[in-house]
Amino acid sequence: MNSVKKVLIVGGGIGGLCAAIALRRKGIEVDLVELKTQWTVYGVGILQQGNVVREMAKLGVLDGYLGAAFAFEDVTLSNTAGEQLARLPGQRLAGPEYPANVGISRLALHQVLSETTIALGASIRLGLSVQTLEQAGEGVDVLFTDSSHGRYDLVVGADGLYSHLRGLLFGEQYQPRFTGQSVWRYNFPRTAGVDHLATFQGPAGNAGLVPLGHDQMYMFMTSHEPGNPRMDASTLASEMRQRLSGFTGLIGELREQISNSDLVVYKPLEVVFVSEPWYRGRIVLIGDAVHATTPHLGQGAGMAIEDAVVLGEELVAGGSVEQQLERFMARRYERCKFISESSELVGEKETAHDSSFDRVGLVRRMIEFTAVAI
Repeated sequence: MNSVKKVLIVGGGIGGLCAAIALRRKGIEVDLVELKTQWTVYGVGILQQGNVVREMAKLGVLDGYLGAAFAFEDVTLSNTAGEQLARLPGQRLAGPEYPANVGISRLALHQVLSETTIALGASIRLGLSVQTLEQAGEGVDVLFTDSSHGRYDLVVGADGLYSHLRGLLFGEQYQPRFTGQSVWRYNFPRTAGVDHLATFQGPAGNAGLVPLGHDQMYMFMTSHEPGNPRMDASTLASEMRQRLSGFTGLIGELREQISNSDLVVYKPLEVVFVSEPWYRGRIVLIGDAVHATTPHLGQGAGMAIEDAVVLGEELVAGGSVEQQLERFMARRYERCKFISESSELVGEKETAHDSSFDRVGLVRRMIEFTAVAI
C-alpha cells in the first residue's frame, strides 16, 4: 500500500502545479497553498525543449496548450550580425506526433496548469503559506499563516528562489547569489522567419527570439550588470536598447521597436544550489527552491517540471518515504547539477568576453544529456 496518501505543496508556480498534477494522477490527495492572493504570472514566455515536451506529455497537459503555443524543431546560433554559426536539429522525445520544441506564453501555460490542477481535484488556497512545520511520527503537522492547521504524509516545497521552506529546513546556509548578469525580455509581433529558437551571441551577452504563437514572439537578452544596479522602471526601454547596441541584422531592427518601458521584463540573475539531500524526513524541496539557475540553456523551469514527474513516480513505487525520496534524489541530483553548472558557465564566459568558449559544443552536450530518459 502506498505510504503517502496526502501531500501539501507549498507554491503555485510551474513546479508546484506540475507536482500537484503528477500526484493527483497517481491518486494522492493534494492541498496546494500559494502566498500570492491572486495568481499573477511573471515574465512573457517560456521555451520548452524536447525533454520538457516529453514530461508535459506524460503529465497529460501538453495537448491542452499546444493550440496556443508555437511548435518548432530546430535551434540556430548566430553572431551579432545574424550570420548563422550552427543549426541544431531538435528531437521529438515525446513521440513522432509531438514537436521537438514548444514556445508558449507563461499566461497560457499557467491557465492550463491551474485549470488541470483544479479539475483533478486538488485543493488550492491563495494568500496562504506555512508558518511552522513539525515532523511527528509518520506525518508533518503544519501551522498555516492564517492560524489553521493540517497534517500531511509529505510536504513539498516548491516556493521558488527565496523559498521559505528552504529556510525552515536549512537555515541561512543557502542564499541566492547574484551572478553579475541580468536578463531582459520584450514581446513583439512574430516575424515570419522566426519559426524556431534563434539565438545570437554578442561580445558581452547574448540575445534570442522565441516564437510563442502564430502572431507573437519575444526577445530575451543577457547583460553584465556589475553591482546589481537598481533600474528606474521608467527608463527600462532605453536601457534595453542601449545594451543591444552591438547587434545588427534582425535584432538591430527590432531594437528600435523597444519603446514601452512598462512592457520590458527585467530580472537580475540569481542562483542557488543545495549540495546535499533536498529533504529532511517527510519534507522535500523541488525546483528553484533547491536548484535555481540562469536561463542561458533554457532549462530552469524544465528541471522543476522533471522534478515533479519523478516525485510522482517515486511516491507510488513502493518502499518507505525515506527510500522514495532517496530514489528521487538519485534520479535528480546530478542532472540538475549539470544544468545549473553549465548554465552558470555560459554566463561567466559571456561576462569574461571569452571568445574561445565553445558555446555551440556545450549546447550540443546539453541537448544530448537531457534527451536521455530520467
